[in-house]
Amino acid sequence: GPELVADCSRCAGLCCVVPAFVRSADFAITKPAQTPCPNLQPDFRCGIHSQLRERGFPGCTVYDCFGAGQQVTQVTFGGASWTSPATAGPMFAVFPVMRALHELLWYLTEARRMATEAAPSDPDLASQLASGWERVEELTRAPASTLVSLDVDDLREAVNPLLRRTSELVRARLANGPQKAGGSQGARGSQSAGGSQSAGRPQSAGAAKARRAVDVGGRRDLIGADLRGADLRGADLRGAYLIGAQLARADLRGADLIGADLRGADLRGADLTGALFLTQSQVEAARGDWTTRLEPLRRPTHW
Repeated sequence: GPELVADCSRCAGLCCVVPAFVRSADFAITKPAQTPCPNLQPDFRCGIHSQLRERGFPGCTVYDCFGAGQQVTQVTFGGASWTSPATAGPMFAVFPVMRALHELLWYLTEARRMATEAAPSDPDLASQLASGWERVEELTRAPASTLVSLDVDDLREAVNPLLRRTSELVRARLANGPQKAGGSQGARGSQSAGGSQSAGRPQSAGAAKARRAVDVGGRRDLIGADLRGADLRGADLRGAYLIGAQLARADLRGADLIGADLRGADLRGADLTGALFLTQSQVEAARGDWTTRLEPLRRPTHW
């Protein structure tokens, strides 16, 4: 299948041209869509790549195309670039569609791995995930004329139930099964994914409220919420707004964080080991330190 990790050396700087951004805490300037960033060099490299945060562009550091850039440049357009007037329009139109496809492929790849490890007794789910993956992967090789007319929202709606079902199976296993060695249970007490209290440390009212809000499908506005030390292991935090949330020392092992907004969230000392569908870009947007547990993701250099 296609590569799902960005390789900027094989792209034409599409992420520096296609998206629009507005002057804010994330971007030092306003840039219209389909317009090259002034920091983009003739070789399609960023002129301030090593100083993006210091120069006021932290939004660039958390962007991830999931490998869509090189797929569009090298496969869809055969190595051409947007600098040709004949290529620019179609390439700009295809890039956001390809990025959405690659993101879906990344999630489906994760779901297939999870289903293999946590739900081997459900071959129907494994088969459906494989079919979904193959369908999306085939689309990544489609011509530009097909891609620009693709309804990505319909595709997401078709894939989402499979991702949710995988998440539910994995989190149910976490709730009912024994702790894995090295899972820091001894340090945290006998916490359950259902939200019970840790030995010697009652769950805060705020944490209990947050769990109820997300687990019953209620509002997911947890912006700035105080969830320090919260037992959120195995919680359903899909799409939750956790911007600026206080999650220091929180137990988020096995929590479903697909689409959760972690910008500015305090993850110092938090345990996100095995968090479901957590991407590197989500982690890059948060704050943490050397005590934050992220396996298998890497620790951001700015922490």
